[in-house]
Amino acid sequence: MLSALIDEGHLSSLVAAGARLHQPGCNGCIGMGQAPAAGRNSLRTVPRNFPGRSGTREDSVFLCSPETAAASALHGVITDPRTLGMAYPRIREPEDMTANEQMFVPPLPPEQARGVSLLATDNTPPLPALDPLPESIDAPVLLKAGDNISTDDIMPAGARVLPIWSNIHASAEFTFETVDPDYVYRARERGNAGHIIVAGDNYGQGSSRENAALVPRFLGLQVVIARSIARIHWQNLPCFGVLPLTFEDPADLDRLQQGDRLHIAGLRQQLAAGQRIVATLNDVGTLYLCHELSQRQQAILSQGGVINWLNMEGRS
Repeated sequence: MLSALIDEGHLSSLVAAGARLHQPGCNGCIGMGQAPAAGRNSLRTVPRNFPGRSGTREDSVFLCSPETAAASALHGVITDPRTLGMAYPRIREPEDMTANEQMFVPPLPPEQARGVSLLATDNTPPLPALDPLPESIDAPVLLKAGDNISTDDIMPAGARVLPIWSNIHASAEFTFETVDPDYVYRARERGNAGHIIVAGDNYGQGSSRENAALVPRFLGLQVVIARSIARIHWQNLPCFGVLPLTFEDPADLDRLQQGDRLHIAGLRQQLAAGQRIVATLNDVGTLYLCHELSQRQQAILSQGGVINWLNMEGRS
């Protein structure tokens, strides 16, 4: 795309108008560069707009179309491009979008590839080992969250945290920082004993962020129970050994509070038997939950995640 802009002569016009280019990537969308000033309006054409995602905690970001962004940048104030009194620019698309194949490196043959060592630094320690799913779970609710908890809420991005994303141990300190900064402390107190998170609707919405499932699992998360779980995060949770469940009766969320204890006996048998999971609340009440895991996902979960499962598949 950059080559096409250069070849068609559009790049010089953009630069002359004040545009600046960044390398392809998430960049300003996740607060890596171009963070706005605190308390100042910022127009952005990115797809996400969670508080603080821009890299500035006190941000005031408005999402808009590229046309609105361009018109506003040229005028210095928020401008509706339809009020400019000009014909809508029609850009002729290139007849041929070519790729520089010299920039592509083909993969090595499998046997040769197996002999290549992965490069790592002190900031890229090995992934933590994850234990298989236990036969039963007896754990406290360590966090009760509301609706629309995003993967940004679970594992922040931005210039402070994103550079250490590959370091699970270091990035764990920021888990749920904007929701409950004491969550990490409570999780570390529990150690490997395990815990549960409950939430409202649309838990895990937003970016497809695997470490939003992996890092809480590293901190001991075993089960997420919510009124609903966002599609991609729901897929990621069992891949890292976390059981995603929903309430059979959404009103049961009100029965659960931080500090309550849930016991799920015969967990693997219950998963295989059907979609209903029966749990005991504080040793006295019964809670009916639901799962939608396939047999393959149940197998992955039982091994403690997809990495363990693939290792077992490779040895079988």
